[in-house]
Order: sequence, then C-alpha cells, then structure tokens
Amino acid sequence: MKIKNKEKKKSWLKKIFIKICRLLDYEIIDQGSFHLPVTDQYIDEDLSKIGKKSITLPMGKVEITRPVKSLTIILRTCSSVNMLTQSKKRLFEKEKSEYTLRSLSSIIKSINYAKELFNNINLELIVVDHNSEKKIIDKIKSILSNQFFKSNFISLNIDDFIKSIKPINAKKEQVIPNQISNMSNIHQSLLLAKKSEDLVYFVEDDYIHSVQALKEMILTYEKLSSMLKTELILCPADYPYLYNEIDNTKIFLGDKSHWRSVKETLCTFLMSKKMVTKYWEELTSMCKFEHYPFEKPLHNIYEKEYCLSPIPSLAIHLTNINSIFGLSPNVDWKKTWEDSEIK
Repeated sequence: MKIKNKEKKKSWLKKIFIKICRLLDYEIIDQGSFHLPVTDQYIDEDLSKIGKKSITLPMGKVEITRPVKSLTIILRTCSSVNMLTQSKKRLFEKEKSEYTLRSLSSIIKSINYAKELFNNINLELIVVDHNSEKKIIDKIKSILSNQFFKSNFISLNIDDFIKSIKPINAKKEQVIPNQISNMSNIHQSLLLAKKSEDLVYFVEDDYIHSVQALKEMILTYEKLSSMLKTELILCPADYPYLYNEIDNTKIFLGDKSHWRSVKETLCTFLMSKKMVTKYWEELTSMCKFEHYPFEKPLHNIYEKEYCLSPIPSLAIHLTNINSIFGLSPNVDWKKTWEDSEIK
C-alpha cells in the first residue's frame, strides 16, 4: 500500500508540475520516452507553431517576432525554350514542357505537404507564361483549377517591357530574344511582387522541389528573421558552383535543415515585399540591362543582406549534368524527379 500511495503522490505532483510549466510557457522533456508532456507531443513531431514559436531540439525555443503573413509564389514559365543561353540537353533529356509541368507539380505537392501551415497564412500561386504551347497552357490551367489555394495565370506581353531593355549587354553583344523574354518575365514578376502582402517566392520553371521545401523555407524565415531582427533572402538550391571556392560563411539552424550564408544565387529566391521595395532599382536593373553575370545586381544586394542556402538542397536546378549551376550535391536526383511526376 505504501508503494501505491507513493506512486499516486508522484503522479499527482507530476501533473501539478506540468500545469505550472504550461502556465509559465515552459517545456520539459522526458528523455526516456522523448515525450513533451506540456504540449503532449514527441520530439519527432512538428514542434514549431507558425507565427508563434520555433522549437529545435536541443536548442530550445525561439519566440517569433516576425511572423509570416502571406506567401506569393510567382512561377515564370516558358516551355518553348529548352535552355536560355545553351543548346545542351538537360538531365533526363526530356522536352522542356516536361520540366515546366514537373516544376509546377513539385511546388503544389510541397504546398499540400504544408497545408495545415497555409491555414494560418494567405497563399497565392501565380504563373507568368511566355510563348508556351496551347496544350501546355491548358494543362497548367487545369492543374491550378483543382487546388485549394488561390491561383492566377498571366500571359506575358513582351511589348510592355521591350522598350526599356537596352539592346547591347555588358559583354558588348546583342541581347538575344530568349534573354529579352526572361528579362521581361522577371520585370512582370517584380511588378506583381509589389502588390503582394509579405513573402514572395520567385521561381523558374526548371526547379524541382522536395516535398518539405516550402514548409522549411517559411518556418526558417520566421525563426531566423526573428533571431537576426532583419529581413532575409532564401534560395532553395544548394548550387555546386558555391563549392568552387573556399569562402567564409555563417551556418544557421533552420526549422529542420542547416542553412549557410551565400553571396551568389541564380534568379530563383524568396524575399519579402519590404525587401523588394527597398531594392527596387537594383532588382529592376536586371530587367533593363543584361549584366555579366546576369545576377550581378542580386549579388550586390547579398553584400548588404543575409542570403541563405540550405544544406542539403531543398530544390534541384535541372540543367545539364555537367553544369556548375545545376545539380545540387548529395541529393537523390532520380527520386526527386520521380516524385514530381504529374498523376
């Protein structure tokens, strides 16, 4: 009887202690069972709460002071052009339209993976297309029409932008039509970003995303911007060319991935509307003059602001297998490709 009474007293005291911890907003961990009794969760579950707190064991809790209000995804598509400035074939050697559709599919799968998260923040997916075949456009529209989130399809009109593009680039060469299309599409995307509410994800149509990509990016943005007290830029790809030189970097712990500071990206990145407004002249300069490298204005911004890239990659850039701007290291490219199949 004494043993039973002792166990009851221990159980009663534990319940009281848990209630006190809950009132004080403390968390405790049963290291034997990996159970968190205050929130009644286990450590392998999603512990972070969008807009409220980020929990990464064993580092503890970060109070979110910079909650994400909305996410606008702007996908730039052009399924009629295989490579912007090259004639090489891409990994898997498919038609460009296949990469466009799989890119869209992977984004939607990543959105659905984070569906509970998007119950708390506004979401819109905008496709800005130039010169894709009608059957591809119809397919894109059909895919978008069956989703739970707001979407929009815009056909790019190059005539709205071509007059602002200088015909000779930084290499003293004529700007090619494919680049004019690209610059116009970026310009259109930036104008849309100006009308957004908060975060904007600019993405090209040859990036295949892991299912965790968007959830990790949003939760990491909240966590690190709250810690650093500043706006950020996130790039979902771990580009191979970043390993060509040994550069100083900072390592950050995101929600479930490691992130490092980088000084260069291509034109797929996430930033806030506030950052778009702050660097409007630099960003739109990419749409008016072909720099060398093309992304030079972005790199100038990264000298002043944190730009972070995940290790390992959350998305792969499906270019030629030998491209230093393409396939991220230590990622199962074949599985990522297969997972993006449209069903």
